[in-house]
Amino acid sequence: MASATASLSLGAQHRRGRTFVALAAVAWSTAGILQRELSVGVGTQMAGRALFAVLGLAAYIAVVERGAVLRAFHAVGRAGLAVAALMAVSSGSFIVALNHASVANILFMQALAPVLAAVFGMLVGEPVSRRTWLAMAVAIGGVALMVGGPGRPHALGFGLSILMTVSFAGTLVITRHRRDVSMAPATCLSQVLVLVSAAPFAHPGQVGSRDLVLLVSLGVGQIGLGFVFLTIGGRLIPAAEVALITLLEVVLGPLWVWLVLSEQPGVATLAGGVVVLGAVAIQARGGVVEQRVPVP
Repeated sequence: MASATASLSLGAQHRRGRTFVALAAVAWSTAGILQRELSVGVGTQMAGRALFAVLGLAAYIAVVERGAVLRAFHAVGRAGLAVAALMAVSSGSFIVALNHASVANILFMQALAPVLAAVFGMLVGEPVSRRTWLAMAVAIGGVALMVGGPGRPHALGFGLSILMTVSFAGTLVITRHRRDVSMAPATCLSQVLVLVSAAPFAHPGQVGSRDLVLLVSLGVGQIGLGFVFLTIGGRLIPAAEVALITLLEVVLGPLWVWLVLSEQPGVATLAGGVVVLGAVAIQARGGVVEQRVPVP
């Protein structure tokens, strides 16, 4: 995939990256209000969301690459195939984990993704600032306050939650490490894998007009648009910071349910959400050294 020749200061690059990752978190946070309205089974949900995500992502790639779709897919190389596999594992294990572990445990494991991303990033030569370590510690505390801390999940649920977190952190690190190419095609391939895996368990005949609209919204908006924003922002800022900002999803999800469905969250959820927002603010206020660098 061709790279732009324009250059931005490192500070502008960071601001742009943070904005796009925050937009990804906003898109992902709509899952609660959309998915709970579905009346179809889990297999149909996964297959339907993946189908429309593939269509949406393919359309985006075709527009951005001006029709050179095959070239874009070829450009991601082995790193892209790894991202596709990790994304498919992360999204699939998340859905299955919901049936074997509490939401609290899953969210708490999700809060550990920034720490894992930081460790993985350090292994490939990306340093992590003290400010980022502090922000991650505060964020974990905020999520623990929101969900009451981790309980004692079923062994399968715990394993799936760990798999979800590790694969997501790995995705972010590879995306950042190979920031010379866009991983949008890889995200499309990940949803193809989810679609192929879920299709045998899907029942298209169950899908009514209301469910169809919801599945399109989930596939194109919540998943597709979220992944597009992530692939843009994830190339511009460190992987640990990406994972930290995506925790906004944990805060915004209950907020949308409150605003749209009038389900008021508890005091602990609100307090923990404020703490997580504070953690993101701590990181966002961190300065960067201004210098001219090429933008992918």
